[in-house]
Amino acid sequence: MIDALTHFRRHLPGPLILIWDRLSAHQDHEVQQWISTDPDLSVEWLPPYAPNLNPEELCHGNVKVHLRGAMPQTIEQLRRQVDREFARLRQRSDLLLSFFQRVGLQGVNHIT
Repeated sequence: MIDALTHFRRHLPGPLILIWDRLSAHQDHEVQQWISTDPDLSVEWLPPYAPNLNPEELCHGNVKVHLRGAMPQTIEQLRRQVDREFARLRQRSDLLLSFFQRVGLQGVNHIT
């Protein structure tokens, strides 16, 4: 997790808000300690398991809808199809933003 955060900070300087679920890796003491050293990095916690309040659930649901009817012959083909769908979403900041708004996170008004 710390390696990923280090990578993000290298490529996303300035103020950054992480919107995290309660995954144990997100709550890890060393991860939290690392975050506390960066004054421009803050964490907003999603409520404990509440899929109707988690924009990530809408993101995954969108990918699943687009994969309906897919018939990959191998795990590698499935992986490529899933990767392609997430790449599609990365190009649609308007759609990603709508996932946050749909679950009531109105303060989110820009996705980079």
